[in-house]
Amino acid sequence: MKILLASIGTRGDMEPFLAVGELLQKRGHEVVCLFPEHFRSLAEASGFRFGSLGPEFIDLLESDIGKAAMGGSASVWQKIKAYSKMARIFAPIRKELVKRQKDFIETEKPDRIVHHAKALYPFFWGQENPGKNILVLPVPYVMHPVKDQAHVMFNRDLGPFLNRATYGLARFGLLKATKSDAKGLVPESMLANTMVKKMLDETPSIYTISPSLFSRPSYWPSHVQVLGYHERNKILNWEPDEALQAFMQKHPKFVLVTFGSMINPAPQRKTATIVRALEKYQIPALINCAEGGLEPLSDFNRELIHFVHGIPYDYIFPRTYAVVHHGGSGTSHMAMKYACASMIIPHIIDQFLWNKILSEKGVGPKGPSITSLNSKNFDPKLSDLWQNNAYKAKAKELAGQMALEKYENELAEAIVNQTD
Repeated sequence: MKILLASIGTRGDMEPFLAVGELLQKRGHEVVCLFPEHFRSLAEASGFRFGSLGPEFIDLLESDIGKAAMGGSASVWQKIKAYSKMARIFAPIRKELVKRQKDFIETEKPDRIVHHAKALYPFFWGQENPGKNILVLPVPYVMHPVKDQAHVMFNRDLGPFLNRATYGLARFGLLKATKSDAKGLVPESMLANTMVKKMLDETPSIYTISPSLFSRPSYWPSHVQVLGYHERNKILNWEPDEALQAFMQKHPKFVLVTFGSMINPAPQRKTATIVRALEKYQIPALINCAEGGLEPLSDFNRELIHFVHGIPYDYIFPRTYAVVHHGGSGTSHMAMKYACASMIIPHIIDQFLWNKILSEKGVGPKGPSITSLNSKNFDPKLSDLWQNNAYKAKAKELAGQMALEKYENELAEAIVNQTD
C-alpha cells in the first residue's frame, strides 16, 4: 500500500509523521513524504521518497517577523503585531501550498493519506476517497472539544459552556481558512459550510499522545482515538565525539538545555541568562544549540558546561537527569519516556499547554516563558529542578506507565484498515 504523509510546520510537526512512516515502512508499505523543503534530508534519511511543499513557510518562520512571533524579547503587543503580519504575508502562500498538495496527490495517487491539520487538501481528497485520509494530531485540545479544558489557544478551564465555545470559535476560523485556501482548487459544492463542517468533524483522527499525559474522553466519537506517543530512530550513523564523551564521563548527573527548532531574536541574551544560573548553582549542563534558539558564549565555565550543535534525543535523554526545554509535544513526551525531570520554557501556543500538563504531573516546576525569561524567575526554579528529588521520582513513575503503552499495531491497523 502506498501511504502519503503530509505535514506543514516546524521540525516538531514532522517528527510524529516520520515516526508513523517508519512504523508503516517496517510493515512493508511504501511511504512518501510531502513536507516543506527544509525537511527533505530528514525524510530521505529515513528512506522515504520526498515531495516538496517549497521553502516559503520555514523562510517566513526564520525571518525577523517569524522570530518575534515565535518568542524571545518581543512584548505581547509585538507578538500580536508579528502574528498579524505573518498571517498577511502567509495568506497567498497558503493557497499555493494547497495547490502543491493537490498536484502531488494527483500525481502519486496514494492509497492512504496521513496528514497534519495544516495540510488542507487531504480533507477534500478524503471526501472522494471516504475513510482513506487520517488526521494525526500530536497536541490535545485542538480539534475535538474537551469538557474540562478550553481550546489550546486559551490554555485554561473556563467552564463547560465557555470551553465548548472556544472550540467552536477555533473551528469557525479553520472553516473560513479552509474554504478560502481551497477556492478554485476543488468543486464549489465541496465548499458549502455544511460540507466543510462535516468534513472536519468526520475525518478519522489519531492523537499520537501518551494516555499517561492525556486520557481520551469517553464522549468522543469512535473515529477519534488516542494511540500513544511514537518516535523514530534518530541514532542511525551517529556517534558522540570525544569532547561529549569526556563531559558525560566527568558529569554523570547533568541537565540538558535544548530549545529544539525554536528560534528567537535574542539567543545570546537568553543563553547567557541560563548559563549564569547554571554557574551560580554549579549545575553541570549540556546545551544544545540546535536551530539557533541558543548560542555558544565566549565567556563561560568550560569545566561545567558543554555546547553541542545538534544531538539525537534518543541518545542523550536516557543519560540525562533533567531537561530544560521549549515544551514541544515530542520533547515533552521524550522527557517523560526517559524519566527526566523537566522544566519548560514555552515559546508558542501548545508549549504553554505542555508546561501546564507536566508541572501538574509533578515532574518539575512550571517554567517562565521565553519572552519573560530572566534571572529572577528562572534561577530559583532551576535550583528547585536540580535539588528536588520528588520531580525525578515522579518522572520515573510516568516513564514506567509509558513503557506499558504498546500501540504500534493499533496505530498501523487504524491507518491501513481504515474504512468509511
